[in-house]
Amino acid sequence: MVIDDVTTSEPILEVGQFYELITSHLESAFGRRQPRWVRGEVSKVFEKGHLYVDLVDAGSRSSDTKRPVLNAHCWTSVWGPLKRRLADEGIVIKPGSVVSFFGYVDVYAPQGKIGFTVTAIDAQGLLGDLARRRAELIARLGAEGLLESNKRLVMSPVALRVGLVASPGTEGFNDFTGQLLNSGYGFDVTLVTTLVQGEQAPGQIVSAISRLDALGLDVIALVRGGGSKGDLACFDDEGVARAIAHAQTPVWTGIGHTGDESVADLVAHTRAITPTKLGEELVARVTAWDQRFVRVPAQRLVVGLEAVLDEASEFVGERRRTMIFAVRDRLRSEERHLGSLRERLALQARHLLEAATTTLATNRQLLAAYDPSRRLAQGWSIVTRADGSTVTSVADVTVGETVRVRVSDGSLETKITTKEGGE
Repeated sequence: MVIDDVTTSEPILEVGQFYELITSHLESAFGRRQPRWVRGEVSKVFEKGHLYVDLVDAGSRSSDTKRPVLNAHCWTSVWGPLKRRLADEGIVIKPGSVVSFFGYVDVYAPQGKIGFTVTAIDAQGLLGDLARRRAELIARLGAEGLLESNKRLVMSPVALRVGLVASPGTEGFNDFTGQLLNSGYGFDVTLVTTLVQGEQAPGQIVSAISRLDALGLDVIALVRGGGSKGDLACFDDEGVARAIAHAQTPVWTGIGHTGDESVADLVAHTRAITPTKLGEELVARVTAWDQRFVRVPAQRLVVGLEAVLDEASEFVGERRRTMIFAVRDRLRSEERHLGSLRERLALQARHLLEAATTTLATNRQLLAAYDPSRRLAQGWSIVTRADGSTVTSVADVTVGETVRVRVSDGSLETKITTKEGGE
């Protein structure tokens, strides 16, 4: 509609003057001196020193494209302390959170925007929202049977193959592994390094559990030292809880809580209050099995063996004494037998020597009768060839051959000139 003739006493305002008027009215009703509480659902959040949040009406549906939006911001000087306080309580402002901001209206004329400067945040309300969501998560897990799923897995009585989800170098990591290293047992630890706090921690923990679950280990240990609620918020994550519940390996948690149990503790097979206690319980389990099935039977075996050895020692001692007496009696009998044999041998030897002496004298007389030297003394001679053989026939020599003739007082050589007799 075009107005050709307007009669008014109000002056025509420039745009800047118009914004000054609006700012004046808004500040008088909702400015620094008139702060208000505003409640809404976070649709967008951006942080870069300052905090920028787009709030929408919490009562409207997400599909409503016309639901009102309030651009809120919290300057660094205020947001820094608020952020630390919220982190200590485990609160993270993210899309979907319903928050109550306390602050005042401001107008940014260059962009024609009405904003909301935040000076305080209702932490109790956020805690209540977190508690409600945690309770709802626990209820869902219970309805699906996931709170008891991992607890129903049969635990190895000798859980030496341990999967560890932790951050190396932290106090919790050192406390847990120290218990295993000092136990004297051969624990085989497979470590998957993860963050154990912060927004990226849940995803890494879920991935680590999945990787270790595929290795067929005896147990998976999820450990973290103490900390604030904010530091431990990742253990209330639904993804972590479901990863534990669906694992086919028993999952033990050792998280140093300062307050209530985390959702991960509730879903886990076994929960310890600290990493140290978790390590102690694993060692105690192996120790109990070792005591029952190794040390006690071994002690019984030792006692039984000692009894058998005592009985055997007594038997051997008795047999030794019996053998000593038997050997002594046998030796004495053999000594008597040897003495008798010695006498008989001595007598027999004398008889043999006497007979040999008589035979030797007879042979000596016989040999003397046939002694060649006697024959030589009687005028006989012995003829031998050059090779030393005795000439017993004229056929043994040839004419011209030189032979040696032995007589009683020496020998002489002669040459055969003629042969007589024989063939």
